[in-house]
Amino acid sequence: MARNSEKAMTALARWRQLQMKDQGKLRVDRRPTLASEETNVKKAERWRYQVVREIARKVAQIQNAGLGEYKIRDLNDEINKLLREKSHWEDRVKELGGTDFKKTAPKMLDNEGKEAPGNRGYKYFGAAKDLPGVRELFEQEPLRQQKKPRGELLKNIDANYYGYMDDDDGLLIPNEEKCEKEAIRKKIEEWKNSETQNAEMGDVYVLPEMNSDDEDNIGSFRTDIDVTSKDHVFIAHVPVPSQKDIERALLERKKQELLAKYVSDDLLKEEQESKDLLGK
Repeated sequence: MARNSEKAMTALARWRQLQMKDQGKLRVDRRPTLASEETNVKKAERWRYQVVREIARKVAQIQNAGLGEYKIRDLNDEINKLLREKSHWEDRVKELGGTDFKKTAPKMLDNEGKEAPGNRGYKYFGAAKDLPGVRELFEQEPLRQQKKPRGELLKNIDANYYGYMDDDDGLLIPNEEKCEKEAIRKKIEEWKNSETQNAEMGDVYVLPEMNSDDEDNIGSFRTDIDVTSKDHVFIAHVPVPSQKDIERALLERKKQELLAKYVSDDLLKEEQESKDLLGK
């Protein structure tokens, strides 16, 4: 028995279709090749749904890895073509005042595909991801950004890079002057405080003030002071040696020079040992 598709291709069937078409009884409603040709928003939505059904059917077919490499590649190409057509119909529906499917419709079919690095816009579905040459695209590492050579980096370096043009903005110099004045003021306050403290501690060293008459008679003024009096007490802040200490130090120094000049080192060593024994 002949199939329905074979019956439709017979000469009688084709003649009958042409006759009904001429009479206006045969309704031929095919999807337009270009989405811009459709002017009815309802029909545009229907064509979009038709494309979505075709995509779903082909995505289900491509999951079968036993179809063969060539069949899988053809199915993957058809799916990508239908995805682009679906996008055109969605844009057309939006232009005609219909629903914005790109914002509201689910992205399940689009998310099933995977783009290869460096191949933007083309997706691989199902068994197409495991085809020879495609698997390596997903496994390869992304390209690393190469370092620029030193000569290329130096092309963009000018005086502004080193800060020579910072003073031209009119903001840096006033701020620096303000900070400089503030720093000077703080240093002056610290100096005044330190001078006040030094003056308080240095009152014990203050000498009595002298007028012009006292300066002329300064010699007689100093001879008139009784250094043995309790009213004039001089404080020595460093140890002052007495006359006997000075004479003893000079004698010891002279002795050491003579010993170093006329006595050998061995004799000096024996003398030092003897002194240690005697406790001198």
